[in-house]
Amino acid sequence: MMQAKKHTKTHSTYAFESNTNSVAASQMRNALNKLADSVKDEDTRSKFEGELDSFFSLFRRYLVEKASGSTLEWDKIKSPNPEEVVDFSVIEQQPENVSNLSKLAVLKLNGGLGTSMGCVGPKSVIEVRDGNTFLDLSVRQIEYLNRQYDSDVPLLLMNSFNTDADTAHLIKKYSANRIRIRSFNQSKFPRVYKDSMLPVPSSYNDELDSWYPPGHGDLFESLHASGELDALIAQGREILFVSNGDNLGATVDLKILNHMIETGAEYIMELTDKTRADVKGGTLISYDGQVRLLEVAQVPKEHVDEFKNIRKFKNFNTNNLWINLKAVKKLVESSSLEMEIIPNQKTINRGGHEINVLQLETACGAAIRHFQGAHGVVVPRSRFLPVKTCSDLLLVKSDLFCLEHGALKLDPSRFGPNPLIKLGSHFKKVSGFHARIPHIPKIVELDHLTITGNVFLGKGVTLKGTVIIVCSEGQRIDIPNGSVLENVVITGNLQILEH
Repeated sequence: MMQAKKHTKTHSTYAFESNTNSVAASQMRNALNKLADSVKDEDTRSKFEGELDSFFSLFRRYLVEKASGSTLEWDKIKSPNPEEVVDFSVIEQQPENVSNLSKLAVLKLNGGLGTSMGCVGPKSVIEVRDGNTFLDLSVRQIEYLNRQYDSDVPLLLMNSFNTDADTAHLIKKYSANRIRIRSFNQSKFPRVYKDSMLPVPSSYNDELDSWYPPGHGDLFESLHASGELDALIAQGREILFVSNGDNLGATVDLKILNHMIETGAEYIMELTDKTRADVKGGTLISYDGQVRLLEVAQVPKEHVDEFKNIRKFKNFNTNNLWINLKAVKKLVESSSLEMEIIPNQKTINRGGHEINVLQLETACGAAIRHFQGAHGVVVPRSRFLPVKTCSDLLLVKSDLFCLEHGALKLDPSRFGPNPLIKLGSHFKKVSGFHARIPHIPKIVELDHLTITGNVFLGKGVTLKGTVIIVCSEGQRIDIPNGSVLENVVITGNLQILEH
């Protein structure tokens, strides 16, 4: 019904919406000017005004898109052709050209906090394997690459205002390493009150929850505004390999680098096959003769099940991206990068009351449609190893992987995909995880693990096949040292006293 109404809008309806948008935009512009006036330092104000201008462009575009109700037409969505999505097996047969490393820089998205896993500070400082943090592993990978090929690939970190100070302190410890590390901040945008559509902060120095980092789609403008883009181009760097800081599988791949240079593509997105755990992941489509990223939020409700069907949409975006730097400069300076806006609803506390706010975000994967020769490469699952939860943490800490030069390598005896691990709310925070699983079990032969409730694993536990452990509310289950659990369901209460 909603779509039918869109086609029957009268001229006066559009005029009303246009006028409403104009008023909202005008009020926002005035409020942003007042925000800018709150900054007295000239250099700070100049940078801040640039960010506010970027935010205003995003806000105005949001108003227009919201009013027009512009959505993708489902019938126009087609599967990508073989030129638009290439299988890694085709690329793998090509020879490596080590000299191409002189054209490469690596960037890790480092703006996230570890709060979802119960940690304070940047997520990149969570210990994930053998005493190494995410950041340690990223540094070790690039350092090994440079030593192995006598190259000088730099590592860049895009921080947010939440992670910048801590990261600046942390990277000092790598000063003696064979690696050049540069960091810069992504933008700091004002949150918007959902009811009035006005900015939450009234001053530059307002509390932190008045602001937000606007998603990793902000990468392009922030890279340019920081001066790092021009610096890289001046060094002869042509390609930037971008990945999430928590994806332990995102290592430099010479085959993909060579493929990008040989094809002249300005943008390559790594895709990998969907599993039951990835049904909501964004996928590449062909739309009006153009490669685009389709996210579940863009899918009409009646087609969501179809989108989640792994037979129709077989692979998804890993957010491992290879991007041509000169193309980025050209697109940013011509203001041509318009990515789909993701409205993210949040709440903040003011005077003891929860208030609804909105933050407008973009994703860098959505920029693919603006680059020439852009296409996807379907890579092995080993290149997608994110750690979003403690369930993921159990996987990467286990004997399923060994650590080689900062990269996790799968045990060759493992057969089939990685096990599906689901840990309940008692394991949501890292502290609860370590308290209940102080010794990581052996899981090379595990297919599925579910643990809910107050469960503790002993030392030297082996899990095989499908293991389900469900502890009743108010009870406790202790799995004794040396236990081998294979295709079992344990429920209720199990207390082992001989510790």
